[in-house]
Parts: sequence; C-alpha cells; structure tokens
Amino acid sequence: MSKWGNIPDWAYEAARALMASLNAVDPMTYQHCLRVGEMSRKLARDAGMNEYEQKLAEFAGFFHDIGKIGISQAIIGKPGKLEPKEQDIMQNHPVISEEIIRPLAGHPFFGQLLAPIRAHHERMDGEGYPDHLIGEKIPILARVILVVDTYDAMSQTRAYRKGLPDEVVYAELKRCSGTQFDPQLVRIFLQAHKTWKTQETAEEESHHHIIKKIA
Repeated sequence: MSKWGNIPDWAYEAARALMASLNAVDPMTYQHCLRVGEMSRKLARDAGMNEYEQKLAEFAGFFHDIGKIGISQAIIGKPGKLEPKEQDIMQNHPVISEEIIRPLAGHPFFGQLLAPIRAHHERMDGEGYPDHLIGEKIPILARVILVVDTYDAMSQTRAYRKGLPDEVVYAELKRCSGTQFDPQLVRIFLQAHKTWKTQETAEEESHHHIIKKIA
C-alpha cells in the first residue's frame, strides 16, 4: 500500500504472465516494453510525480505495446513503409493493448492504466491516434510514454536499420516538441536522460531486481 494509492500484491504476477505471452510472440517488443516501463518511471519521477504515479507510469509503459500480440509479425517487422491498410492495422495496437488490460481494471490501479495505454500515440497537435486528442486532453502518463517510447524506438538497432545516436534522437525530440511531444516533458527528459545511465543508487538496484521479476 502506498500513501497515494493501492498497488495490488498480485500486480507483478499479472505483469509477468502478460509479458511472458508477449515475449513468446515478439521478443523484441517485449524487451522494448521493459525498457519503456523503466524509463517511463524515471521520467515521471524527474517530472515530480509521486511514487504511486511513478508506478502507474512504469506499468503503463510495460503494457503500452502488448497489443502487438494481435498484429501480424509480417507487419511489425516489415522493413519498408507500411501500406495504408497495414498502417491502419498497426495503429490499432493501442486499442488492443487497452482491451488486454481491461479484465484487470476492476482494481483501481489497473483501471488507471487504460487511458494512458490507449493514448500513448496521441500527439499534442491532435494528429495522433486512435482518438486525435489534443494537448492537455492527452493523459499526462501517455505523454510521458510517448517521449521515452520514441527515444527507445529510434535509438535501438533493428534488423532493417541501425539505432541512431543519442544526439540525433535528442534533436528529433526537440524538433517535434510542442507538435508531437509535450514540450515540458521533452525538456525534462533531455536534462535528465544522460544521468540515468550512471545512477547506481540503492533505489535503482532494487528497481532492477523488480524488473527481473517480470523478465
């Protein structure tokens, strides 16, 4: 129990079961989700959110792409540009992710994950998906996930391209700040991200142990 909210004892057990299913189908997306969950927690922390909100950010990050279980690997791993029909299918993954988590939403902690999971591809200018939300109407945790999700997607090497160096990714986040990304969260990320790699506190070591529980 947190002073800010109740996290069920079985939360990590449920996460491990769900993430094992994702890992069996798409190991690359599984590893991506683990990284996004961890970075979402850190960005939420550095943005001043409380411990309960940080856990919400972490779990929403873990589950944000779990809906890709329902997307053909031929589409997910396609090296070239997606056809319009394929793009429509791919853009449905936040909705599928939301539906996968919905059976757990009887508990308030999991219930609060649904909106940020669904909205993690919404853009500040309303050009995102699936609901074309604008600005402050996008849940703050969805805005957190979008920043770190984009960083991870651009920086990681894929079968069809090499990962980009941090400086290039940082420049893209700056370029799209205010249109795609929440500008305040971009500013915080750019200030804090370089320090994350060198943080070796007891809290960090404990967190890595928790990550291993899911992995």
